[in-house]
Amino acid sequence: MQRFCVLPVIALAIGLAGCKPTGEIAAPTTPAPPPSVGVATVVQREIRPAAEFVGRVEAMDAVDLVARVNGFLKAREFQEGATVEAGQLLFRIEPEPFEGAVAARRADLARADATLLNARLQRERLEPLIKRGGATRAQLDEAVAAEQVATAAREAALVAIQLAEIDLGYTEIRAPFQGRIGRANFAEGAVVGPNVGPLARLVRTDPVFVNIPVTDRAMLAVRQTQNTSGFAPYLRLADGSLIKEPGKFQFSDPEIDTTTDTVRIRALFDNADGVLLPGQHVTVTVRATQPELALVIPQVAVQQDQAGRLVLTLNPDDKVEVTRVKLGERVDTDWVVLEGLNAGQKVIVEGIQKARPGMVVQPTPVAPRDGD
Repeated sequence: MQRFCVLPVIALAIGLAGCKPTGEIAAPTTPAPPPSVGVATVVQREIRPAAEFVGRVEAMDAVDLVARVNGFLKAREFQEGATVEAGQLLFRIEPEPFEGAVAARRADLARADATLLNARLQRERLEPLIKRGGATRAQLDEAVAAEQVATAAREAALVAIQLAEIDLGYTEIRAPFQGRIGRANFAEGAVVGPNVGPLARLVRTDPVFVNIPVTDRAMLAVRQTQNTSGFAPYLRLADGSLIKEPGKFQFSDPEIDTTTDTVRIRALFDNADGVLLPGQHVTVTVRATQPELALVIPQVAVQQDQAGRLVLTLNPDDKVEVTRVKLGERVDTDWVVLEGLNAGQKVIVEGIQKARPGMVVQPTPVAPRDGD
C-alpha cells in the first residue's frame, strides 16, 4: 500500500515548484533591434573608360658608333653618359696618314693633267699635217686614243681624291642626332677600325616610343567603336607616379603575333626630363578622351560566389536582398555597373557579415571616400 502514496507526493512537489511568491511578475522578452549596416547609393556619374596594359619603352633612334677607317684613336671629345648635340664631334682618329693619302691623290691628279695636256697637244699638231700629207691617219688615231686615255686617267684621279677625302672625313666621328651617349669602349691610343666593334652607343631619349602588346579581343573592341582617335595613352611608372601629359598613338602592327595572340601598338611620349629609359617597363592606361555617364558602386559592396558577382541591396522596407550584377571596369574605388542595378538603389558596404537575405536591417549612409 505504501507504493500508491508516492504519486500524490510527486504531484504536490511539482505544484509547489511551479508556484511563485505572491506579487512577483515575470519580465516580458524584448525583441533584438535590427542590425546596423552602412549603405551607399547607386549613382550615375561621368567616367572615362580605360584599360591598363604593360608596355616597354623603346628609343626612337639608337646607333652604335663604329670607326669606318683603321687608325689610332687620338681623342675622345665627350663625357660618358652626357647629352650630345647633332653634329657634335665625339671621336677623333689620327688624321695624318689620311691627309698624306689626300696629298698623294692630288699629286696623281696633277700628273694626269700633264699627261692629258700633252696628249691634246699631240692631237692638235697632227690634225693640220693630215691635210698636207705630213702625217698618216694612223698617227692621228693613236694621238686621239692617247688623249682619251689621259682623260680617263684624270677622271680616275679625281675619284681617288674624293675617296681619300672621304676617308679623311671618317677620322672625325660626329653624333648623327641629339641623344645620350654611353660609355666609350676604347681608350685614347687604341687601334680602332670597322672590325673591332662599336666605339660607343648613342640613344635618342626625347621623345621615346612605348610598345604596348594588346590582345586581339581588346583591339577588336576598340575598332568596333569606330573611334580609335577617342583614346589617349597615359603612363604610370614603377613607383606609382604618373606622367601627366598623354602620348600619341603612332603605329599598330598589321597582323597578330601568333605566339602571344597580341597586336603591338606603338605610342609616342615626350621625355624632355629623361625619366623614361629605353628597355624600361611601364603601365600604360588607355583612357577615353571624352567622358560618358555610367552607374557606379563602391568596390567593397561587391561579393562573388560560384554563380558570379553579387551585391546585397535593400528594398523599400529595409529588407536585405541578393542582387546579381554584371560589372564593367574599375574606376578609382568604384565598379561600373552594366546590369542588375538602377540609380538610387541602396547597397550594403559595411556590416555585410551581419546581413542575411530576408533580414530587416537599420541602414546608415556611408560618406564616399576622398577621390570616389
